[in-house]
Amino acid sequence: MRMGSLHAGAARTEITPERDVSLAGEVGWFRPGKYVDSPLYARAVILEQAGQKLCFISLDVTIVTEDVAQKIRAQIASVCDIAPEAIMVHATQVHAAPALGSFMYDKDFPPMPEGIEWLAGGVAHYAEFASQRIVAAVTEANTRLEPARLRIGSGIEGRIQFNRRAVTDDGSVRMPGPNWPEPLGPTYIRYLEGPTDPEVGVVCIQGQSARPIALLLHHTGHPVNVFPQAVISSDWPGAWATEMEQRHPNSIALVANGCCGNINPWNPFDPEYKPDHRLMGRRLAEVTQHVLEQTDIEEDEQLIAQSCRLPIPIREVEPELLAKAQALLAEHPEPTWNVDNAYQGYEGGSPVAVGTKVIDSEWILAASIVSVHLQQQREKKLQYEIQAFRIGRAALVGLAGEPFVEGQLQIKMASPAYRTLVAHCCNMYSGYLPIPEAFPRGGHEVETRFWSKLAPEALAMVVDKTAEVLQDLFA
Repeated sequence: MRMGSLHAGAARTEITPERDVSLAGEVGWFRPGKYVDSPLYARAVILEQAGQKLCFISLDVTIVTEDVAQKIRAQIASVCDIAPEAIMVHATQVHAAPALGSFMYDKDFPPMPEGIEWLAGGVAHYAEFASQRIVAAVTEANTRLEPARLRIGSGIEGRIQFNRRAVTDDGSVRMPGPNWPEPLGPTYIRYLEGPTDPEVGVVCIQGQSARPIALLLHHTGHPVNVFPQAVISSDWPGAWATEMEQRHPNSIALVANGCCGNINPWNPFDPEYKPDHRLMGRRLAEVTQHVLEQTDIEEDEQLIAQSCRLPIPIREVEPELLAKAQALLAEHPEPTWNVDNAYQGYEGGSPVAVGTKVIDSEWILAASIVSVHLQQQREKKLQYEIQAFRIGRAALVGLAGEPFVEGQLQIKMASPAYRTLVAHCCNMYSGYLPIPEAFPRGGHEVETRFWSKLAPEALAMVVDKTAEVLQDLFA
């Protein structure tokens, strides 16, 4: 491949809410940020080679829905001459940020009453505000295209992420919290259900000098260090990106958060553990620096984009569960308020009183269950998007929803790429994709809800199809 045929440009723009917007890390809870711990950004990079353009967008938001992502991709396509299937819109899933679009209930579920639009997961005025700024960032990146080169590598940081599904004495699953249960710790844990992925993936896109234009950074874990405080923050993905941008002025660092459906930063076995997103950012930045010191310029600069739709069955709601949910909604067609008006936090933690608006959890669950039924009756199958970019010898994979990390590890093991970076929560939201073994144990990620609505074979289907796509990219 001829050196100098690759061009790249990158930019960022702030998308911190300008007025009260409920943060989307928890359902049924009106939680506008009281102050800004760290700004929220939209970061974008465009790569161009031999007429092929790729665009990756990393957003400090919780979720991006399909309708919002499609509008963003369409606008970028018209302004920057990039095919929509070559535009990847990734939400890092920061739980101390708003969502882009409504994702909590089916589109046929009755609209939320006036004044509580936030209960559906996102608010229209913020999505419009952020979308305009996202398109502006991509447009700016497109004007900055310059000759570029690639460096690709990875390191390991295994101290900061943990499998969050703890198997107990009776075989069921509980989620450990961020606090040490006094006085003896989490004695209910027999073992953690699955692995983590400690890889720190790095694709350095640099100019003809050694200065990075952009850094594509990959690590895997829920950004929940600041959550559940009513504070706006980009959490560890933002801390990592900011640390790298400070170390390399005029560069843009874009985080691809991997398949973290069952991964949290909360260490269940350390009595002195305290959530610290900035410490995580520094540790990841240190590994990144070592990777940059050890990598050489790549000769392969080939760019290819592929996107496909995989029909995945939506599970049928258990009849007894559906009947109970329908009966509750018939009695209470509009949301009911929690009389205690307090959120009780996570297992192992102290109760946390928050905000002034908390919707009754039974109503939320009923609405979510009925929403699964509505979508299943209308569509039967979800048209799940799988997207993949070839960037020289590296692959960047975009998956929808929250797959369990086991699926990501299988994708990486089967990938023909030198390094494979996986981003979850891309282009649409589809809920959790657990491993089949998780369903009998129960837990938040597998119970029939609108955030867990796909058939148990969904993850295996996605892994197999992604492997096919990657084989085509590197044939």
